[in-house]
Amino acid sequence: MNTLRNKVQLIGRLGQDPEFVTFENGNKMAKFSIATDDSYKNKDGQKIERTYWHNIIVRNGLVKVVENYITKGQEIAIEGKLTNRSWEDKEGNKRYTTEIVCNELLMLGK
Repeated sequence: MNTLRNKVQLIGRLGQDPEFVTFENGNKMAKFSIATDDSYKNKDGQKIERTYWHNIIVRNGLVKVVENYITKGQEIAIEGKLTNRSWEDKEGNKRYTTEIVCNELLMLGK
């Protein structure tokens, strides 16, 4: 049951090609964002469509899959967990972000 405490599953399209970071120890990390769409009807009956952007982090063996097969516009399914982190920007302002650390990835479409 603990695996259900922080679990995210999304299907979306990549907004840009993945970025890759190589660390001093040789490990790599991939970063990209995916868009998910949602729609609802407002009180006047008009259909409202919204796009949400989610920041995805990929580590370990899945980085090779991302390097070789994942590109902008591609539809993928991911599973992972939500994480938060903060940092100080160049002006000294505290910044926050929420990311999904991916532990499973599935390529969809053709």
